Amino acid sequence: MENSNETASRGKYLFAAFLAPFIWGFMSIPVRWIRGYPAEDILYFRIITALLVLWAYLLLFRRKTMTADIRKFQLLPRAGKLRQTCLTLLASALIFGNWFTYIYAVNHISIQSAALAYLTCPLITAAGAYLMLKEKLTSWQKTALFIAFGSVCLLANGSLHDVLWAITIATCYAFYLIVQRVSTGFDKLNQLVIQLSICALFVIPKLIYNHHTIPAEPIFWGTIFLIASLFTIIPLFLSMYALIGISSTTTGVLLYINPLIAFTLAATYFQEPVSSIKYVAYGIILLAIILFNIKNIKETFSASRTHAKR
Repeated sequence: MENSNETASRGKYLFAAFLAPFIWGFMSIPVRWIRGYPAEDILYFRIITALLVLWAYLLLFRRKTMTADIRKFQLLPRAGKLRQTCLTLLASALIFGNWFTYIYAVNHISIQSAALAYLTCPLITAAGAYLMLKEKLTSWQKTALFIAFGSVCLLANGSLHDVLWAITIATCYAFYLIVQRVSTGFDKLNQLVIQLSICALFVIPKLIYNHHTIPAEPIFWGTIFLIASLFTIIPLFLSMYALIGISSTTTGVLLYINPLIAFTLAATYFQEPVSSIKYVAYGIILLAIILFNIKNIKETFSASRTHAKR
C-alpha cells in the first residue's frame, strides 16, 4: 500500500517535470510574434510582468505561506541564511542569463539553435548532478545519456556559432535546476518571486535609462503577458515543484521534450530548412528519453492500474 502511494506520488512529480518542457516547447511562437522588438526589451518586460502577476497572486491567496517562509528564514542560523541567500542570488543570475540568451537565439539566430540548447541541457544537468550532488544513475540511464550525447554531436556538426549559443543557454538552465535541487525547505513559488525580484533590481534601472521607447502596441503587451504567465510562471513552478519528488537528473532529461517540439515547429510552422539527418537524430533522442524513464513509466502505470482495480 505504501509503495503504491509512493509511486503514485512520484507520478505527479514526473508529470509536472514533463508538463514544464512541453509548455516551453511552444514558446518560440509568441516570441516570434514580437521579433521586431529588441531582445533585451522582451526580457525586461517579461520579468516585470511576471513579477507583478506573481506578487498579486501571492498577496491575494498565499500570505500565510509567505509569512511562514519569512519566519523560517529568520530562524535559520547565520550560516544557513548566508547559504540560502547565495543560492537565491545564483539562481536569479542563471535564470536571467537563460531567458536572455534564449530570446536572442530564437529571434536572431534560429529556432533550431534554441532547440539544440535544450538537447545539450539535460546532458549538462545529468553530469552536474552526478558529479556535484552524487545522484545515482542506473546502467539503463547511463546508456540513454550516451545515446543522447551521440545524437547531440550529430546535430551539432554544423554551425559553431549556433553550438556556442546553444551551450550558453543550456548551461544557464542546467545549473539553475541543480541550484533549485539544493535549495530546499522553502515554498517554490515564494522562491520564484524572490528570484524575479532580484532580476528586477537589475532590470528597472536598465528600463529607466533605456534608449528604446516603451512599446505601445497591444500585440506587444498581450504577447508579453502571455509569455510571463503561461510560458514563465507556470512551467517554472512546475519544474521547481517536480524537484521536490524526483532528481534533477530526471527533470533535466525530460527537458528533451522541449527541443523535440521546438524542432517540429521549426520544420513545420516556421518552415526552416531541416536536413534528413536531423530527423534521425531527433528520433534517436526520443528513444533515449523513453529508455531513461522506462522504470518511472512502468511504475507509474503499474500504480495507476492497481489503484483502478481498487
